[in-house]
Amino acid sequence: MTRQRQARAVTVAVLAAALAVVIAQKTGWRMTGWTLSSLSTAAPQAASTPQDAVYAMLDAARAGDVNAYIACYSGQMEVSLRQSVGETTPAAFAKYLRDSNAAIKGVAIAEPQTLTDREVKLRVEYVYQDRNEAQTVYLEKSGAKWTIARVEGVERVKTLVPYGTPVQ
Repeated sequence: MTRQRQARAVTVAVLAAALAVVIAQKTGWRMTGWTLSSLSTAAPQAASTPQDAVYAMLDAARAGDVNAYIACYSGQMEVSLRQSVGETTPAAFAKYLRDSNAAIKGVAIAEPQTLTDREVKLRVEYVYQDRNEAQTVYLEKSGAKWTIARVEGVERVKTLVPYGTPVQ
């Protein structure tokens, strides 16, 4: 094989490999180390916005996923939650999460108010069948991930028309 043919073969092989990587990524595969793995088995992506962090926490609570729920928190909140799980069992805490979120009919999240370059606060309103409750949630950013650092007490919000009232 001549030198020119070798160079051509290497060039074709490199281009074919690059094309394969592009096609694999476009069809839902990602490079993990030196192997390709499907997105469905990949770890959940970090919350890219403060609202995403709150929704991820609510989704984990609704599903009873204790580890995902705790991963949405940081600092003293995370420590307290881990202690609560340790004082009961993961199964009991998962049941508590599912039960406490079963009554929530909807959630309204206000735009974040920036406090510092890595801390924001959100007003989260929980809609129940018979009432609404609002809570201020403080989130902090670590790298690309937003986590809940602390929350204020819940305040009851007066609702003029209860959830599910028929329209006349």
